[in-house]
Amino acid sequence: MRCDSVEATAPLHGCVAVCGCNSRRTFLKSLGAFGAATAFSAPAVWAQDSSSASSPALSTTKPHRIDVHHHMFPPFVQDLWKKENVRTAPVVMRWKLEDTLDQMNQAGVATTVLSVLAAGGFNLPKLSIEEHRRLARLANDHAVKVRSDHPGRFGIFAYVPMPDIDGTLKEIEYALDVIKADGIIVSTSYGNQFLGDPDFKAIMDEFQRRRAVVYVHPGRPECCDTLTPNVPGSFTEYPQDTNRTVMSLLFSGTFTRTRDVRWIFSHGGGTAPFLAERLIRTPSLNKKLAETVPNGAMAELQRFYYDVAQIAHPVPLAALAKFVPASQILWGTDYPFRFGNEYVKALAEFGFSAGDLSKIDRENALALLPRLKAG
Repeated sequence: MRCDSVEATAPLHGCVAVCGCNSRRTFLKSLGAFGAATAFSAPAVWAQDSSSASSPALSTTKPHRIDVHHHMFPPFVQDLWKKENVRTAPVVMRWKLEDTLDQMNQAGVATTVLSVLAAGGFNLPKLSIEEHRRLARLANDHAVKVRSDHPGRFGIFAYVPMPDIDGTLKEIEYALDVIKADGIIVSTSYGNQFLGDPDFKAIMDEFQRRRAVVYVHPGRPECCDTLTPNVPGSFTEYPQDTNRTVMSLLFSGTFTRTRDVRWIFSHGGGTAPFLAERLIRTPSLNKKLAETVPNGAMAELQRFYYDVAQIAHPVPLAALAKFVPASQILWGTDYPFRFGNEYVKALAEFGFSAGDLSKIDRENALALLPRLKAG
């Protein structure tokens, strides 16, 4: 990727375009000036600008919801991006922790699980393995400070420096054993490799060994993110990339092999619910594929969790509600790109029962992430 090519680095939700910088060395020298500060990868989608939406009324209920899909972009990182001419979305550059807490309170959110970076990497030119590992550690340590400064309000999905296998295994150990993260966030794809790729087997086996919670967020799909001119790749390709990695995990046998991993897929599973019939029929086309899902595709897919971020609309909600039981649906916002009260309203109007809403709002997340009970 050329650093001086704006067109080639058009930003998307979950990646950062770096334009006008001289070199990786320049960037890291600037980063070093921040000492122990963390660098976060900016979701730079031209999505709904939360500042342009009407501000939701304050919730009159005691905060109780758990938001499992929430991004953070600290001020010092915003300053760094300005210095290095990193092109990103306006809502990202205006992000403040105080606003996050305010939005949580408005939507009745007791606890938010912070996505440490939008998964997919820092997307910096020629970032070395060692530099990527160091930045991952800084990012996770910063999230720990936010959590400790606001007891009970935040959980952590820790960042790992995939596709670096050894570095990722070390950061999983650090995240789960040392800082006690609630789970690990990974991207749907890295370059043209999806999560079921044989290269990632050691990582998947480690997730299985630890019975980890693994949160899957779409990253920039290298294959296709600029196929539709003037339309953000996050709108067209993020849902597709989620389905691609679901199929990769399903028909590589990874899901069957990692039955103790608690998988969470963002954005309602992308296009997977709509394509359920194809997912079900695919094994019938090839005996080898059938062997990867001995109990059938749906038996695997209905074990996983799916958040409601970016599906505050009755059509995708209906697809998800038919795809999995309410016990597998989690509350999430995708803040700062969407407001929490959008989901309070959408889920209430959709027609979920009071019992199902209670599960989606809080109970399912507590069963999955028991450390959040203090929130």
